[in-house]
Amino acid sequence: MPPPASPVVRTRLRNGLEIRLKEIRTAPLISFWVWYRVGSRNERPGTTGISHWVEHMMFKGTPTFPAGVLDRAISRDGGLWNAFTFYDWTAYFETMPADRIDLALRLEADRMVHSLFAPSEVASERTVIISEREGHENEPTFRLGEELQAAAFRVHAYHHQIVGDRADLESMTRDDLYRHYRSYYVPANALIAVAGDFRTRPMLDRLRRLFGRIPRRPAPRAAVRPEPEMSGERRVCVEGPGDTTYLELAYRAPAATSPDFFPLAVLDSILAGASSLNLFGGGLSNKTSRLYRALVLGDRAASVSGDLTATIDPYVYGLQATVRPGVPVDDVLRGIDQEIRRVQDEPIEADELVKAVKQARALFAYGSESITNQAFWLGYSEMFADTAWFEGYLRQLERVTTEDVRRVAQTYLRPSQRVVGIYLPTGGAAGA
Repeated sequence: MPPPASPVVRTRLRNGLEIRLKEIRTAPLISFWVWYRVGSRNERPGTTGISHWVEHMMFKGTPTFPAGVLDRAISRDGGLWNAFTFYDWTAYFETMPADRIDLALRLEADRMVHSLFAPSEVASERTVIISEREGHENEPTFRLGEELQAAAFRVHAYHHQIVGDRADLESMTRDDLYRHYRSYYVPANALIAVAGDFRTRPMLDRLRRLFGRIPRRPAPRAAVRPEPEMSGERRVCVEGPGDTTYLELAYRAPAATSPDFFPLAVLDSILAGASSLNLFGGGLSNKTSRLYRALVLGDRAASVSGDLTATIDPYVYGLQATVRPGVPVDDVLRGIDQEIRRVQDEPIEADELVKAVKQARALFAYGSESITNQAFWLGYSEMFADTAWFEGYLRQLERVTTEDVRRVAQTYLRPSQRVVGIYLPTGGAAGA
């Protein structure tokens, strides 16, 4: 039986860089993550998509690590690496054999300061990102989701998609990108998370030598514009190619630090099947959820799902349905509303609550088991809360009562607090 994992070590360097370390002796691997507190939440009209574009530029090399060299070096050492941009954060990671991890440490310390942003690379990447956006636009669910999000947030920066608006992608300059990089990629705005087969003291010493010498600079302040309360249901309708009708609902939902987030996670499990909060977590079958039984088994929808997201500021809880051919979309909407009213008005059986909590717990566990997942959670939870949020998540789920579930359903799943989005196909091939 493998030895238990060590407790999390927390520290902060003099330049403001936060560090979280967790020794795990289950395999000779180390997963190393650098998190920056910058995402589409920090963007404004004119620079939407800039955080995602900067992430791309971070793979274009430094004087010490030219572009193209790193892929070969990391692959040669048996590692993998990637990066992600989200609403509240941008993250970079390498998972490598334990005796090869120093390459990752040196790389991340170097590109925190010395990324090049060569004009030719900026021009090339503009084409790549615009093509990426055009690929998204070929998907009916992206087009519907973008309109839905814009209607749900008229003031807050969650208004726009992470990839950015086409007009901004065409007009942003190399100087815009580099200024964004120099503003947000500073130690005081970053957090390092490391999990795996290492010893804490030598790892800390190495991180201090590599990252501690980076000069301290103030972290930028997030100029957040709070979203006003909704005063009634909003509706958007998108028409486009294809043969499938889609229905999507976006209900105003609390931030991850709200006590209501945990009952809402259980409600999500009851209604649509538990949402995975982990990018690597996968999913479970939702065939026992109420909406699946009512809509899919009832031959009104081909599929149904829910989406609960952990964010710094209040976001939305989403419900999505793929409407069966020949079924009026209003029939599917009525079916969803009927199931929501049942949760709001009728007592939930204890057995159903226990099952929903078990599913949410299982999905959380599956998304936390590998070394890469453990390192992910060390940093991810700090982006919207803290490590204690992750460590206490399962306990919080166990404390949820049937009355808690009814209360959050009554509070958040009201028609006056939602946007209804409908995609109506016009025929022809989607993505043509």
